Amino acid sequence: MSIVARKWHELAEIKDELASRDLFPGTSGNLSIKVCDDPLTLLVSASGKDKRKRTLEDFLLVDGEGRAVEATALKPSAETGIHVEVYRKTDAGCCLHVHTVDNNVVSELYADQGAITFRNQELIKAFGIWEEDGEITVPIVENFADLRTLAKEVGDVITPGTKAVLIRNHGVTVWGKDGFEAKKHLEAFEFLCSYHLKMLMLQQSRVFSSTPIIHV
Repeated sequence: MSIVARKWHELAEIKDELASRDLFPGTSGNLSIKVCDDPLTLLVSASGKDKRKRTLEDFLLVDGEGRAVEATALKPSAETGIHVEVYRKTDAGCCLHVHTVDNNVVSELYADQGAITFRNQELIKAFGIWEEDGEITVPIVENFADLRTLAKEVGDVITPGTKAVLIRNHGVTVWGKDGFEAKKHLEAFEFLCSYHLKMLMLQQSRVFSSTPIIHV
């Protein structure tokens, strides 16, 4: 089996699993896996496909500029440039982008701060952070309509310690050295977002319930 075929199968397995969790509503989201470093080539989602189904046209091979390597009628995901930036700036081997209610709400709540920091949570260990007071910061960028600008903004906030980037009201992009690690990072990040929002709601509920009712 060729390396492209092996990578295709690995990415298809990840797509199937994430689709079973309803992480690709309305054909949203995209995913990719690196095939070669030099020159950079990757398999990336074909645009507009129903990711709940597996077909021979789910992915296409593109180069470091996001252009199809072979003649095809398929179009790469409109956000392929974001994936390319991740591969250029990190040692990632797989990159996943999904939209969920939780990560969109978090991105909106903290967009003006430009980042959100999670701390004192067991799931932070999924990112290789084992300190007792460990924390991880996720940058948040604006959702630029021009996708080249958006890709550049994502690339500009990536540092060696960055594992994910939130796009305001446009989901999260996470990555890892391979498909397994990328999926692990995605699962951990979604847990952190969900926990954080539930804690905020609980805190607000406690404030409301402790407010005395004044009868007039």
